[in-house]
Amino acid sequence: MADIDVVPTEFRNVEFTADQIRGVVARLLVEAGLVDHPGIGSVRIEVDESTPLSKVVTQSLEPLVICAQSGALEDRRRTRHFGGDEAADALGRAVFAAADRLDPTFDGPAFDADVGVAHAVAWDCHVVGRMARLGHRPQRQRRLYSFELRHGFSDATVAAFDRLWSAERLTWAEIVAISDDARSVVGAA
Repeated sequence: MADIDVVPTEFRNVEFTADQIRGVVARLLVEAGLVDHPGIGSVRIEVDESTPLSKVVTQSLEPLVICAQSGALEDRRRTRHFGGDEAADALGRAVFAAADRLDPTFDGPAFDADVGVAHAVAWDCHVVGRMARLGHRPQRQRRLYSFELRHGFSDATVAAFDRLWSAERLTWAEIVAISDDARSVVGAA
């Protein structure tokens, strides 16, 4: 198992512990198949507890460094308190996307490449669909609506979303093709 460092080690503004975050990330690494990955010698989760916002950004893959604003890890019903489901959702999307990027068969864009919003949303739908099958809180309707906003509202768009959501594992080219096909049907920009 990779070493998981959480920064800060003690929180002052939120009711989190580094162990809570470490536990969620350890589970996600197993589920994403990154436990024995040669490039994942260590994982660093940097939490900005000075803001209630919820942005999560992957800073690097090898080693895996994920920066999260504390709002992404908060219980939606109890602000400033740790939410295991919320943390798994936010950090899980970053961990599973990292697993895709580290898989040579995925053949994804370069780490620093600008991925278009429609393609990023399609990829996110595929990632969250895989997480849902592992027992995570799926938020399927939220993801479908986000997909429709970028790809148009039609039966073809819903069918494209269903392909992304239910697929066990897609390559980057397959994700892009599904996204582009959905957009072309309705003429989405």
